[in-house]
Amino acid sequence: MANVAVIGAQWGDEGKGKVVDWLASRADVVVRYQGGHNAGHTLVVGNETYKLSLLPSGLVRGKLGVIGNGVVIDPEALLAEIARVQAQGLSVTPDTLRIADNAVLILPMHGALDRAREAARGERKIGTTGRGIGPAYEDKVARRAIRVCDLAEPETLDAKLDELLRHHNTLLASLGAATFDKASVLARLLELAPSILQYAEPVWERLDALRKAGKRILFEGAQAVMLDVDHGTYPYVTSSNTVAATAASGAGIGPHVVGFVLGIAKAYSTRVGSGPFPSELHDDIGALLGERGHEFGTVTGRPRRCGWFDAAMVRQAVKVSGIQGLVLTKLDVLDGLKELKICTGYRIRGEVFSHLPAAAGAQAAAEPIYEVMEGWAGSSRGARSWADLPAQAVKYVRRIEELVEAPVTLVSTSPERDDTIMVRDPFQD
Repeated sequence: MANVAVIGAQWGDEGKGKVVDWLASRADVVVRYQGGHNAGHTLVVGNETYKLSLLPSGLVRGKLGVIGNGVVIDPEALLAEIARVQAQGLSVTPDTLRIADNAVLILPMHGALDRAREAARGERKIGTTGRGIGPAYEDKVARRAIRVCDLAEPETLDAKLDELLRHHNTLLASLGAATFDKASVLARLLELAPSILQYAEPVWERLDALRKAGKRILFEGAQAVMLDVDHGTYPYVTSSNTVAATAASGAGIGPHVVGFVLGIAKAYSTRVGSGPFPSELHDDIGALLGERGHEFGTVTGRPRRCGWFDAAMVRQAVKVSGIQGLVLTKLDVLDGLKELKICTGYRIRGEVFSHLPAAAGAQAAAEPIYEVMEGWAGSSRGARSWADLPAQAVKYVRRIEELVEAPVTLVSTSPERDDTIMVRDPFQD
């Protein structure tokens, strides 16, 4: 059996949580490998709704969850999330959750700097959640970050805080923001240390042993390809690489272990925050998609911008991330629309493009080129086989396959985990 990596093929919020939850029934372990608590997955299980930001979605299925070294971890947020899901009846113990001991920590000064910078940008803000993810990744690259393993060494922690606060307090002061006192930060970290360290280990060793034992590993990505710091709509992106290749470096395994790459895309498009969105709708249809799809950010609560399916963008995601199969979610949101449009390319300053260029000015000027399709009158909601779908809905899915140059492997037709049409089991070799 193959391993599977699940990634978003648009701008995030594609319904990865439900898909990972559904696939977890076929997996032995679920691994988060990048991002921070700016990402959110909502899982609906019967009458219970779980909102996860850092915890791997497989925990809801009772599977082992691993947070890899590519994730930046806010210890306060993690412990609060653990307490919240435990109150909902989930078991989160050192037997069910492991954290990479070389993962970087998000500290209070990271969030403060994130918010101060965003305020200073004014109208040019990039839409960050202000949770410190970007500044934490900056410290990682600059080799001044505090990692999970440092919590076990008070002297190391003390020395690292000197350098960290020298950097951050200087920046905060220049932005007119409050600075941080080393003694209070150190005391709080030492207080949190036992609660975090009980989950810590070199997870690469565990994953290697699981691989050798033939266990099935599901790699769970956060955000999406078009928010990738290299391949996305820069600078309106996240601070990490979100493509499937990151599953290897962010978990501590070889690239050959990643397995089948499964991309998730909505049957339409959404985006939270600022940045280019060529197929965005500012009319009643856009509002209808948002209302029907309950389009609000899991983490931020911000309303998502809605638009037609952008096949050119998803095709780009397929190519740069090696997506081998596509999951199409929220098909039921399109029920009853008389006419559907699919963006097949862009017109930029009179020139036609089949992809979204890297330059920010060109991205902002991109106008969608649409292909128009007939909608369907029947309902696709709750469908669990092709036979349950209206004929025109099947045509829509097939046309998307052709345009993005990837087969549709799964179709999700409601938030319920079992309302899924499986064309191919991604875990099957």
